[in-house]
Amino acid sequence: QVQLVESGGGLVQPGGSLRLSCAASGSIFSIYAMGWYRQAPGKERELVADITSAGRTNYADSVKGRFTISRDNAKKMVYLQMNSLKPEDTAVYYCNADLKQYLSSGRHQYWGQGTQVTVSS
Repeated sequence: QVQLVESGGGLVQPGGSLRLSCAASGSIFSIYAMGWYRQAPGKERELVADITSAGRTNYADSVKGRFTISRDNAKKMVYLQMNSLKPEDTAVYYCNADLKQYLSSGRHQYWGQGTQVTVSS
C-alpha cells in the first residue's frame, strides 16, 4: 500500500505565505515525478507545479514567481512554498506522485487526500 499525506494548509490573509508538505510512505521502489494540483469549487483540478526526481520543475503560469516546489528524495517528501498568496489561490491542494512499488510491473499515479488552502481577509 502507498499513502500520500499532505499537511500545512490553512487560512491566510492575501499576501501571506504557507508551506505545504507531502510525505509518501509504503512499499515504494522508486518515485519519479511528484507534484501539487489544486481544485477550487466548481472548477476542474489543475496542475500547480511538479518536479522530477532530478529536480527539474514545472509551474502553472498563475503561480510562477510566487510558488516554489522542492523535494527530499531520501525522505520521500515534496514541498510547496506559497508566497504572495491571492484569494484566487483558494482551493483544495492535492499531492501527486508517479511511482513504482516493489513487486509491481509498472508505474502508477497516487494521490493524497487533499488539504484546504483559504486566502481571505
